[in-house]
Amino acid sequence: MPETTLNPTARTPVEGGAGNSRAGLAADALAAAASVAVPTRSSAGKAPNILFPTGDPAITTQEPEFFRDLNLDQIVDTVTKGREAANLKPFFHTPLTNLDQIAFRHEIMADLQNEAFFNGLKAFSDKMLALRDRIATEKSLHYQYQKGRTLLRAAEHYVEGVENLHRALAAAPLRSRGLTAFRDFLGKYVASPDFKTLADDTRSVRDGLAAVRYCVLIQDSNITVRNYESEGDYSAEVEEAFGIFKHAAVKDYHVEFSENTSMNHVEAMILDYVAKLNPAAFAALNGFATKHPTFVDSAILEFDRGIQFYVSFLDYVRGLAAQGLRFCFPVVSETSKETLSRGGFDIALASKLIASNQPPVCNDFHLTGAERMIVITGPNQGGKTTFARAFGQLHYLASIGCPVPGTEVRVALVDRVFTHFDTEEDIANLSGKLKDDLIRMQRILSQATPRSLVVMNEIFASTTLDDAIFLGRDMLTRFTALDVLGVCVTFLDELSTLNEKVVSMSASIVPENPTQRTFRITRMPASGLAYALALAEKYHLTYGSLKGRITK
Repeated sequence: MPETTLNPTARTPVEGGAGNSRAGLAADALAAAASVAVPTRSSAGKAPNILFPTGDPAITTQEPEFFRDLNLDQIVDTVTKGREAANLKPFFHTPLTNLDQIAFRHEIMADLQNEAFFNGLKAFSDKMLALRDRIATEKSLHYQYQKGRTLLRAAEHYVEGVENLHRALAAAPLRSRGLTAFRDFLGKYVASPDFKTLADDTRSVRDGLAAVRYCVLIQDSNITVRNYESEGDYSAEVEEAFGIFKHAAVKDYHVEFSENTSMNHVEAMILDYVAKLNPAAFAALNGFATKHPTFVDSAILEFDRGIQFYVSFLDYVRGLAAQGLRFCFPVVSETSKETLSRGGFDIALASKLIASNQPPVCNDFHLTGAERMIVITGPNQGGKTTFARAFGQLHYLASIGCPVPGTEVRVALVDRVFTHFDTEEDIANLSGKLKDDLIRMQRILSQATPRSLVVMNEIFASTTLDDAIFLGRDMLTRFTALDVLGVCVTFLDELSTLNEKVVSMSASIVPENPTQRTFRITRMPASGLAYALALAEKYHLTYGSLKGRITK
């Protein structure tokens, strides 16, 4: 009977050593998966790009400056959570530049409305995420056979993912230019000799290893490894013998081993002896790594990364839609600045409210003719800033080809987004808050074009009323003369009647109870009380504050 015996207390030198802990290596593998560079081979033919119809533009890797003001950073963080290995954020940071690019993405988003096809793409993306995880894990391992088996498992994920994707694309009623072109490319790739060889070799080596059976006999400090020879399963016999004593559910003491951990020196020595007992299966494993050092086609990897952009955002949208919120494909124009939104909302806030079982408030707005700038007034905590953020989110999401909140949306394609939100004064900045605000506004004016979007929240709040009105009028006059689109949240009612390009909207309250907000922003003249109320609240001169002080 072929067998080998080892003494685990005598540490046999093995490749790489075994000094790492399981928990540490598992954490290292997960961290590495987010930044691992998957080795790829060049595609046999030019693969179609499913994000940009005419090739990649200059991708923006850094988060745009306005993202945090509009809470777009929160939205992108949520959308891409769990998909860090695909590095999707740069796609959300890069707006499109023409209508054909937007239509190209809308077509793919429309194809993904097919439930079966959408699930098929999600399954493919899951396989590719698992592939990246295996590649990252393989780089952190030290023992030859474990590294080889992990690499083989990565190849299994790749082959199964590609074959499943091919079937999903073939079965779906596709209409988009991007997906139909990739379907044709993938059909040729799956039929190519290289892929067929990879698939055959992967299954052959996998089946060879799956057929390996061995026994481990432990006596004192010695461990004997030999081939399995149809011995009885004593664990089943013991369980059957003691089954009569089992009266209720008991704690499960089974231990599951993960491949994402390194082997210790005893396990490595056992595996070495198993390999000696089954040389053909393990020689095939070593041969696989030599024959297929880079088996991932670069075109497949790029498709996966691109399709995850669509799948991740639609997954996010579906979660909100399941709570009754509506999304639609916006009508985007390069020539008209007429703007319409029905049932819009701040997506970041909606996600938080739904998590706490509170329905978000939806609002409508429109700009027609010469109208360009919405000036919003009204009481504090009335939803003004939320409306401004929703306005900015709407235009930006439309500019990257995504569905947007609402039942009907028409927007202009903007070239840049600028924001000016009130910030706390920085004591290290000796220039003062007002000067800082003026510098920021001047920078926006110097960079904005007639196709830009500006979102301003509480401008010039640090100065006197007269100065704030003077500066506010000057800024809005400059912006309207430039013909930019925008929103300005302010306590200065005078700004709402600046000129024909300005539209007045106000945060409404419950008439019977002025302290209760409706969070509805409606098109109406400014009430004239907003700034007075703000001053009264600031200096504790409201009726409630005065009454409380008098009664003390």
